[in-house]
Amino acid sequence: MQIDFVAGTTDAAILAIPVLKDGMGQIGWNELDAGASGVAEAAAKAARFSGDAGSTVDVFVGGEATRRLILLGVGSGDEEGWAKAGGALTAKLLSSGAEEVAVDCSRVAAAPSAKAVARFAAAAAQRAWRFDQYRTKMADDARPTLHRIAIAGATAGTEEAWAAQSAVTDGMALTRQLVSEPPNILYPETFVEQVLASVDGLGLDVTVLDEAAMRELGMGSLLGVSQGSAREGRLLALKWNGAGEGDPAVALVGKGVTFDTGGISIKPSAGMEDMKWDMGGAGAVAGAMKALALRKAKANVIGVMGLVENMPDGNATRPGDVLTSMSGQTIEVLNTDAEGRLVLADAITWVQRTHHVGTIVDLATLTGAMIVSLGNEYGGLFSNTDELARQLEASGLATGDKLWRFPLSPVYDKMIDSQIADMKNIGGKGAGSITAAQFIQRFIEDGVRWAHLDIAGMVWSDKPGTHHDKGATGYGVRLLDRFVAEAFEA
Repeated sequence: MQIDFVAGTTDAAILAIPVLKDGMGQIGWNELDAGASGVAEAAAKAARFSGDAGSTVDVFVGGEATRRLILLGVGSGDEEGWAKAGGALTAKLLSSGAEEVAVDCSRVAAAPSAKAVARFAAAAAQRAWRFDQYRTKMADDARPTLHRIAIAGATAGTEEAWAAQSAVTDGMALTRQLVSEPPNILYPETFVEQVLASVDGLGLDVTVLDEAAMRELGMGSLLGVSQGSAREGRLLALKWNGAGEGDPAVALVGKGVTFDTGGISIKPSAGMEDMKWDMGGAGAVAGAMKALALRKAKANVIGVMGLVENMPDGNATRPGDVLTSMSGQTIEVLNTDAEGRLVLADAITWVQRTHHVGTIVDLATLTGAMIVSLGNEYGGLFSNTDELARQLEASGLATGDKLWRFPLSPVYDKMIDSQIADMKNIGGKGAGSITAAQFIQRFIEDGVRWAHLDIAGMVWSDKPGTHHDKGATGYGVRLLDRFVAEAFEA
């Protein structure tokens, strides 16, 4: 989607006019004739349109220049209201036959902030993302036509604010691409190839470990997941030195199970196709690192992605096997479908020993129990530091990638003690998301701030939202970008 900031909209065939909540009487109609404004006001009244964020009224006015008006509700006029309006505008016009639309922000009684207009533009662009590359046939009325949104009347600083939002939008596109790819196309090796092609030239330092290198480092936990697959595992690290040379201040670590059958503890066949997006945590880390590099974030950040495929061949890890992790701790595997935590354990150990980070945030589509707890509205948050938890919660609220905090406690920790090894990879029937977090915590070194984000219900959606259609949501990119900006660049 092309976003342009323009001087005026007098020649726009389709004109969108933002409207504040209960603000129909405050619209600046400007050059529009009385007939056109009267028709629009009558249509709004008939539709009971009051300017709620994301609501629209479509009016054909038959003017010489502007032939179609869209009244676009922005609610109270805060950033979230403008974002909902941007997403709604694209959803309405994307495959309508319209090729471009003009939006005139100068007609609003209370001028929007630069950040609000940038959020509007970002949501509009993000909502336009599609994954059609494997479709060879498509009905004409399903083909995207809208390719340009021209925004007039924006306040000073909007284009600068949009540059940052544009970087996040590009990062989300990478995440969505990775999450949407079929598993015969995307596996650990091709995940690395796609990410490196997408970030080429952005100045990121790249590290790629193959299985031989990981075996030499003692990553028995991660390799225990990978060993049942014909596809070799990989560890991918992208490092951004925005604050100069030195160790990164924060590590973002993502679970990248490119397809999860459950291994020997195989999943039911119904819905197993969804397990192509079990790499959503790694996808979010890749997208966030691209966004940080594009906007040249003034922070040192490393993104680490543990990439495996979990398959049930004759060499696969069995329930009852004991694995030795890179940290030296041993793990009794009781369920091979509790594999994401095994991947994260070694990825987290690697980044601590190699880069000596002070803060770690891991993201994973880790447990079905999280979807039972929170549905598809929030990601789960666990942390050993209250300040870090507050920073992440605030970033989630500010961006719409919302989080809800869960407890950690030695009481739950006892549930994963093993009689024959240091720990089991599952607890009991209850508190599945919490015991998974307790497992990961055992690999965090003393003094390191850590948060675990269980995003199982957030990376894919069966219904459209402000920033996405059905399918991959890009969840986590906006959250991580805002978190880095507020906690490490402010």
